[in-house]
Amino acid sequence: MSKKMILPLISSAILCFSTATSAEEVGSVDVDWLGNDIIVEALADPEVEGVTCHISYFERGIIDRLQKGNWFEDPSNSSISCRQTGPIRIGDIARGDKGENVFSERRSIIFKSLRVKRIFDEENNTLIYISHARDVQNGSAKMSMSTVPLYSGSK
Repeated sequence: MSKKMILPLISSAILCFSTATSAEEVGSVDVDWLGNDIIVEALADPEVEGVTCHISYFERGIIDRLQKGNWFEDPSNSSISCRQTGPIRIGDIARGDKGENVFSERRSIIFKSLRVKRIFDEENNTLIYISHARDVQNGSAKMSMSTVPLYSGSK
């Protein structure tokens, strides 16, 4: 393999495994005897001080993985709830309608990831957070949304 090919491969691998920010597991709920759980994580927005999002998602246990044969992938389902948890200070955030990713976590061994995107609705002075799955093909329509209104005291 030539040196010209190695650098792009290494860069791609680093991008695949990087996250915009990390979440901290704050709890879990076991839902059956097969080891399947609902995981709850807290995520502080890296560019908006004073906002914390809680994400929940389904994590399959080893018995479920063995029974169903799909060993390396978890479902796309997720839920998000974001709240003001302190004085809000907005950093350098994207202002366009495309928003920006604030969190990404792998849901399969290769391509699927759980993402949280922030969109700033300037007209309504509101931060919108959307959790969704991202896949190379067959994207999922499963999503969840939460909003944080910014009152006049926010900077």
